[in-house]
Amino acid sequence: MKTIKGPAIFLAQFAGDAAPFNSFDAICGWASSLGYKGVQIPTWDSRLIDLNKASESKDYCDELAGTAAKHGLEITELASHIIGQLVAVHPVYDELMDGFAIPAVRGNPKARQEWAVDHLKRCAKASKNLGLKAHPTFSGALAWPFLYPFPQRPAGLVEEAFAELGKRWTPILDVFDENGVDVAYEIHPGEDLHDGITYEMFLEEVKNHPRANLLYDPSHFVLQQLDYLDYIDIYHERIKAFHVKDAEFNPTGRQGVYSGYQSWVNRAGRFRSLGDGQVDFGAIFSKLTAYDFDSWAVLEWECALKHPEDGAREGAEFIKAHIIRVTEHAFDDFAGSGTDEAANRRILGIA
Repeated sequence: MKTIKGPAIFLAQFAGDAAPFNSFDAICGWASSLGYKGVQIPTWDSRLIDLNKASESKDYCDELAGTAAKHGLEITELASHIIGQLVAVHPVYDELMDGFAIPAVRGNPKARQEWAVDHLKRCAKASKNLGLKAHPTFSGALAWPFLYPFPQRPAGLVEEAFAELGKRWTPILDVFDENGVDVAYEIHPGEDLHDGITYEMFLEEVKNHPRANLLYDPSHFVLQQLDYLDYIDIYHERIKAFHVKDAEFNPTGRQGVYSGYQSWVNRAGRFRSLGDGQVDFGAIFSKLTAYDFDSWAVLEWECALKHPEDGAREGAEFIKAHIIRVTEHAFDDFAGSGTDEAANRRILGIA
């Protein structure tokens, strides 16, 4: 077994226009001061990374990694969540999703999708240049508006949506395969890949592509009341990345999973800073360790109540406290008697 790496932090919620959050060098210094050992970089934030340059220049990637190393940090992964979302957008969301794209392709769904696909392919090349093995992202969604089966869905509608999703992602997955990098889909509401069943439906469409893997984030499973520990047992071989994010679900007589269009503060299910929610991280870290998960525990901070800087500070210690240093020998191997076949046969009464 291997010891999970960490703590690390996803920089997406922290990058900003004021110091120390407005440059990669400065934000790495801030993260290091809190005790983090790794940083996950959002590829859409040009304050932190020039993705085009990273996809084309190994020297630039070496400089980026060197900046992190100067602060005692490693780059854990690049992440392209909101760009992956643009690979497949149902027209009802066109205006809302345009904000995720560069200005040049807004208002043009075809150009926006082509730009997103190019961005993902560049992520594969940049990850290789940085020596990374996994890339977190979203799948996008064509069937999400039809999540609830009323009015009744026409026969074949969902199947057609997943066939198209597989068609769009297969060439991207092939580029990741060429570069030796796993795509780690974050299973997330709003995506067509939002639980285990939908992930399996997608796998069938991409012919069980070896690079179509998973980012594990238990918070999204709390909100939809999915067994997040059983999920690890089922999919552990495909889990290549890990977001450590907490959540709680407190249904009432007025609202449940759907939460009545309420704000995050007033929802029955809401994200919380680490340790403030209901996720059993002791059980999660134990299961991932037992299954030999060999990557980073990355804080993704989202909370409707707590200040992000407080969540980041507390999160580093929380993750550190949950990482299990793997034992080098079995706890009951104190006698060190070794193997003696003749003795074993005598003990068993075998002549």
